[in-house]
Amino acid sequence: MKALIVVDVQNDFCPEGRLAVKDGDQIVEPINQLIQNEKYDLIVATLDWHPQNHKSFASNNNAQVFSMGTLNGQPQVMWPDHCVQNSAGAQLHPKLNTNQIRYFITKGTNPEVDSYSGFFDNDKKTATGLNDILLKIGIKEVDVVGLALDYCVKATAEDAKKLGYKTNVLVDMTRAVNMNAGDDKKAVADLVAQGIVVK
Repeated sequence: MKALIVVDVQNDFCPEGRLAVKDGDQIVEPINQLIQNEKYDLIVATLDWHPQNHKSFASNNNAQVFSMGTLNGQPQVMWPDHCVQNSAGAQLHPKLNTNQIRYFITKGTNPEVDSYSGFFDNDKKTATGLNDILLKIGIKEVDVVGLALDYCVKATAEDAKKLGYKTNVLVDMTRAVNMNAGDDKKAVADLVAQGIVVK
């Protein structure tokens, strides 16, 4: 049993969004084709779903955007405000085919801790419910696609692997923030080192 996890293909991570990932929208059509052509037992989508007062936002910390700070004892990038609950920027890209997506997993809802992974908050204390869904259906293997490779895709794939799923990242259907040059290549190397298949 195999699932597709579509990570955070939201307007704010696409061109003209508040935290735009370069060419983020270019993965939408390939993902649609994958959904149409592959026979997955389950398709889920994750969404960053932050309250306006989220403490990962630079604006709530009098901090410079993209500076490093800490949040709840975790190293934390101070992000521009993005994917605020019920905003246009938090909606999935309008061209993404959502007809076959059975579950929508929201994350980053606790203002005190960020949540890159589709499975857990960054402090690993709170689960999103995604693992429970996969277990209930009997999923053994996951393909992970979406935005962004070096943050939420990577964290989701890492947790999937740790939870015992055969884990694949379809790298052509991801894009990276690349805050530092080469972050995409480092992310791939880290994933491979953990036994995650990067295709």
